[in-house]
Amino acid sequence: MQPSARVATIPHMDIAIPMYDRFTALDAIGPYEVLSRLPGARVSWLAHEPGLVRTDNHMLALEATAAFEDLPTPEVIVVPGGVGTRALLDDERLLGWLRTAHVSSTWTTSVCTGSLLLGAAGILDGLRATTHWLELETLARFGAQPTSERVVPQGRVVTAAGVSSGIDMALWLAGQIAGEQFARAVQLLIEYDPQPPYDCGSTAKAGPELTAMVRERVAELR
Repeated sequence: MQPSARVATIPHMDIAIPMYDRFTALDAIGPYEVLSRLPGARVSWLAHEPGLVRTDNHMLALEATAAFEDLPTPEVIVVPGGVGTRALLDDERLLGWLRTAHVSSTWTTSVCTGSLLLGAAGILDGLRATTHWLELETLARFGAQPTSERVVPQGRVVTAAGVSSGIDMALWLAGQIAGEQFARAVQLLIEYDPQPPYDCGSTAKAGPELTAMVRERVAELR
């Protein structure tokens, strides 16, 4: 079901989601669930080479159907984060693709630590940007101005904070591309109405003890 009956159809709009070993599944799938419903959307899952790419816990794999270079000029770029980003901060093949694709993209976006890759590619220099709260200090090293805001638009560059915020970012982006009413329809269609059982989704709410525990756990995974 697509809530697009009253939205003018466009020929196509290429949306590129680059993947890499140990990316976070929801960083990619959350925005996909929203953006794939846009009129004319054509989502491509990219990687260094076509084939299965495993997520950060290696329990799930998604299939990349093409290499980065196979789609040099997407209209929309969505870079997911994950513990695997650190291994790619000097990967010139991916960073070079990001720089080139960004030149002609309409929107260049990231979720979670995907913004570190945008930063390493030089795309965030001087811009306000966000990432997972664990990596805000790291983001500053790439010339960005870190903020803990959930979604940060800076012209055609949009960064989202940790994991679940990718859905918020994608809904905002859908509103910019297809109009607010369409974005609202998508939100209703996917029944995105968060009512979490616990109010600890940020460091401000979680408190120092829980924050420290999460820091230790993540450090073990790296």
